[in-house]
Amino acid sequence: MKRFAEVERKTRETQITAEFTIDGTGENDISTGIGFFDHMLTLFSVHGFFDLRLRAKGDIDVDYHHTVEDVGLVLGEALTIALGDRKGIRRYGHAVTPMDDAISTVTIDLANRPFLVYAIPDIFTCQAEVYSNLFKEFFRAFANKSGMNLHISAPYGENDHHLIESIFKSFARALDQAVSIDDRVRCVHSSKGIL
Repeated sequence: MKRFAEVERKTRETQITAEFTIDGTGENDISTGIGFFDHMLTLFSVHGFFDLRLRAKGDIDVDYHHTVEDVGLVLGEALTIALGDRKGIRRYGHAVTPMDDAISTVTIDLANRPFLVYAIPDIFTCQAEVYSNLFKEFFRAFANKSGMNLHISAPYGENDHHLIESIFKSFARALDQAVSIDDRVRCVHSSKGIL
């Protein structure tokens, strides 16, 4: 069965549509109006092997915040829909990814208990006027909408672009693990019997 979702979100601040396939090849067609964000979402698609078509129009003349956060909400909702009852998934994922001078670790639990830990150096203010704290809001929105316990840690790095890129690659790789099917999991991977 194809694990796929199509989500649309329209507010006074943003209009977003997304088509998301879990079991893809990394094909993508992404446009948010924010070049650096498009680059990061492309990395997410490619390194997670997720097919993603995303169109976002937002009030970026005011700030990038609404667009970045709302894309996180849409992708989190898409993941929830595509996962369905979550039967058979590994549930946990973990990845460590270097990017030149920077390195990051992302650990995920898809247990329907949303929580975000986002520990990166305070010195970073990301390129192209997209600030690193905006990505915290993206990941918080994604985690909340998808029921994801998400821990992001980046202990060091000299280049803000490299640091954020490392995080998105780690996130993609960890999520690819967590959503993968394990034949040993008969129902859901929990002693409670539910997630």
